[in-house]
Amino acid sequence: MENFRKVRSEEAPAGGGPEEGSPGSGPFADLAPDAVHMRVKEGSKIRNLLAFATASMAQPATRAIVFSGCGRATTKTVTCAEILKRRLAGLHQVTRLRYRSVREVWQSLPPGPGPEPTPAQTPAAEPAASLSVLKNVPGLAILLSKDALDPRQPGYQPPNPNPAPSSSPPTAPTSKRSLAGSAAEAGTAKRSQPEPRVADKDRTA
Repeated sequence: MENFRKVRSEEAPAGGGPEEGSPGSGPFADLAPDAVHMRVKEGSKIRNLLAFATASMAQPATRAIVFSGCGRATTKTVTCAEILKRRLAGLHQVTRLRYRSVREVWQSLPPGPGPEPTPAQTPAAEPAASLSVLKNVPGLAILLSKDALDPRQPGYQPPNPNPAPSSSPPTAPTSKRSLAGSAAEAGTAKRSQPEPRVADKDRTA
């Protein structure tokens, strides 16, 4: 493929498998219409995604949210879901694996510089050759719901029974003077201790 360059890539229709789903509906067909859909891309900022997701799930009317990403964005998709589960306790999770079909169009590069042919050897102008490559890119779709879900469906995870402990309150900073005073008190206490008694034979010698 060193003599070709990618012109464009477009999403091809899905194959219709049980794990694939169409690009518009996603793998959760029975999802509520007011659910939030978060499409995670490779260049998305996690803090921006979580800020919007947290604000949306804070509303009582929003009962579910879906994080979906494919290719290199799958790791970021899992990270967003795990952080949101720690922020909001009691979320039920369902994870689905699917494949997204992407069609890439490649076009041949013009020939490199070389000796100019004579007019008799110059061929007629030909259209550039092109290639079409169909790729199946794996992806993840993670559903987080406030309401209980069917635990028998594949990919179900119950809420975490042991949520992450809250951070301990910060302690008051210790000044250098208090440290110096503590060290001085320790030295005074050490000096005030009586020295061990010398044995009787040493005093009579």
